[in-house]
This record gives sequence, C-alpha cells and structure tokens, in this order.
Amino acid sequence: MIKNVVFDCGQVLIHFDPKYMVEQYVTDPADSALLQEVIFDRAYWNRLDTNDITDEEVIAESRKRVPERLHEVVATIYYNWIYNIPEMEGMRELIRDLKATFGVKTCLLSDISDYFSKHRHEIPILAELDQLVLSADYKLAKPHRATFENLFRVCDIRPEESVFVDDNPNNIAGAEACGMKGYCFDGDAAKLRTYLFDLLSEKNA
Repeated sequence: MIKNVVFDCGQVLIHFDPKYMVEQYVTDPADSALLQEVIFDRAYWNRLDTNDITDEEVIAESRKRVPERLHEVVATIYYNWIYNIPEMEGMRELIRDLKATFGVKTCLLSDISDYFSKHRHEIPILAELDQLVLSADYKLAKPHRATFENLFRVCDIRPEESVFVDDNPNNIAGAEACGMKGYCFDGDAAKLRTYLFDLLSEKNA
C-alpha cells in the first residue's frame, strides 16, 4: 500500500530558471548570459547542496569572474533568487488533492543550499508538505543510497510504501534501488496527477 509521496523541489514544485532569476535585475543580454553561467555554476551549487561552501565564498568567487561593474548585482541576484522561483503549475493543487483524497503523507527530498534551507518558510508551496528533508541540512545529496536511507529515517516512512517524484532519471534510479517507486517528472502536472491517482486508487483499493 502506498502511503507516502515524496517530491523533489526544483523543476518539480518550483521553476528553477537561472535566466529568469538573472533577468529580474539585468537587461543586457551579454551580462545576463555571463551572470547565469557564473552565479549558477554547478561547481558552486553542488557544494552548496552539501553545505561545503558558504554563500559569501560563492559571491567572492563569482565576482572574480565578472567585471567590477557587475560585482554589486552578483550579490543582489544571489540573495534574491529564492524570491524568483515561480511555482510549477498545478502542483500545489495536486498536493492538496492527494492529501484530501488519499490521506497520504507528503514529503520533500531536495538537493538545495543552506541559504534555501534557512528561508524555507518563505517558499509558500513548501507549507503544503508534511515534512522537508534538504540536502544541506544533512550534507547528503541524491542519488546516493545514504540520502534515501536518511529520508526514510527522518520522515519515518518505508520505501515500499513510498513513491518518489523527481525530474532527474539518475535520482529516480537511486530511489528505485532503495525500494521506492519512481516517477520521472516532465513538467506535466496533469499527467503526474493521473499516474498518482491511478497508483493510489489501485494500491489502496
């Protein structure tokens, strides 16, 4: 019986779009492209996800890679990106309907920075979930087995009673290797709704 639905965050519950984030503050196309490449460089963000680099260090390193005239806007973009992450269409309603219809527990498992973790209460859609497990809090990132085992422990859920929704096939494979069902999300909330409602209706019949 499926009792738990676990969601990823970026590109599942919210749109994480560096171009959108940067263009809230920068209009020049060349500056925008450079800032997107630098500020959101995975070399920084992979370390942010496991809390191995500070916000100040990311800003300092980013400033070394852009002209001095862009130094101030680097910090502006970095410290305001959490306010420029629109919700994925249809996902808030889906979470509410899953809980109302099936009484499932809903959790978040996300590779995300300590900065996001500290501001989690400012992300409205997260309030719809029962429990949040963020990588920076535990220094554990997907798709490693230890990350999912930590999820099961923290949220007190069983893998065989859980389904994981993520946009990354590698993360889905990691979840399935730990005994969860997996769904690779493509941005279509209506299709995900059909899958989950069919799964929960079948398993809970």
